[in-house]
This record gives sequence, structure tokens and C-alpha cells, in this order.
Amino acid sequence: LSPALVLPVSTDVATALQLAYERDFSILPLAAPSSRQLIGWLSVDALKPLAEQGKIDLDAPLSSLDGAGAVNGATEGEGQSPVRRFARSRKYEVITPFTPLEDLDAFFAAQDQQPSADRFALVTDAARKFVLGIVTQEDLAKYVSLCPPPSPPPPPNTSPLSHPPSYFQPVRATKFTARRFPTPTSPFSNSISLPSSAPAPLAA
Repeated sequence: LSPALVLPVSTDVATALQLAYERDFSILPLAAPSSRQLIGWLSVDALKPLAEQGKIDLDAPLSSLDGAGAVNGATEGEGQSPVRRFARSRKYEVITPFTPLEDLDAFFAAQDQQPSADRFALVTDAARKFVLGIVTQEDLAKYVSLCPPPSPPPPPNTSPLSHPPSYFQPVRATKFTARRFPTPTSPFSNSISLPSSAPAPLAA
């Protein structure tokens, strides 16, 4: 988002061009010197060739370039004056830093249907009291080209952290009935009993 630089319409042409070159701006919002209310914008692309050809006075204020309120479609009057005024009768869409990119793209698509050569959006707060920045159609296209493609959605009923279903199968408790088994017979139960008294030793 390019930070906004709002100039009073009393700024001279040379200063406006210098500020635009330093910041690489093609659009500069213009405000009334007394009330600071936005009244229009300066198209640097339209001003540059006039200055290079010596057709305008560099010491003159920007208000001298307003003419009859030049522009087309979105502004009052006709022509391609570098200074263009907002049409008071037109309802403008509010663009804030939280506006989704899809809505911003639709905003520029609607501008494509109009004859105005400038394609930009003033980014303001929700109450439209402060200009926070300027976004052009080229800015949006550049940002989209630099963004990584979205990740494909995961297959249905799966999760990166899920385990195989068998791990979570409930184990059914088995009821065991105690049974009495016969005591195993000792392997020595059938052995021969020895007499209680040992036989007398044989005489020598």
C-alpha cells in the first residue's frame, strides 16, 4: 500500500512534480487549502508531458490547471486536465485497508467500464476522514503475481493430524466366567512308597 501524499491545490507545479518523482507516485490527491477537504487529484502522467513541452508555468499553482473542472466520467467537465475534481453528485465506494482483494478487483473492473484513464482507489478509514494510501490497478496486479498460489484443499474426511481409523476403534469388553478346572495330577502321585524302616545292612 503506497502511503498517501495529499497536496493542497495551492502547491506550485514544480513542487508537485518533484514530490511525485521522489516517491514514484502517479496520482496525488488534492485538498482545499483552508478546509483540507479532498476536492480531486493530480494525474502526474498527464502533467509530465505538459511540463516537458513547456506548455505550463512551473511556478503556477495546481489550481490553475483545473480549467473547467476537467475530466471524464468520474469528474465534472470534459478534457484531460492534469488536475481533476471529484464529482459531488457521484456516490463513491469506500475502500479501507480491510477491504478484501476480491472487492478491490471488482472495483477496478467497474472502472474499466468508464472512460477515465486513471485507475486507482483512495484507501481511507471507514468514516472517510483520512486518506491512508493509494492503490492502482497495477499495484494490485503486481501483488497478486507475487503471492504464492493457494494450497489445494485436503481430501474430504481427512486431517493432517488424524490417525488411521483403526487406532480409535472402541474395544468391546469381554465378560469372562470363572470356571473351576480339576487340579492337575502330580507326576509323582503313582510313585512307589518306601518302607518306613530301612533294611538291615548285609553282614560281611
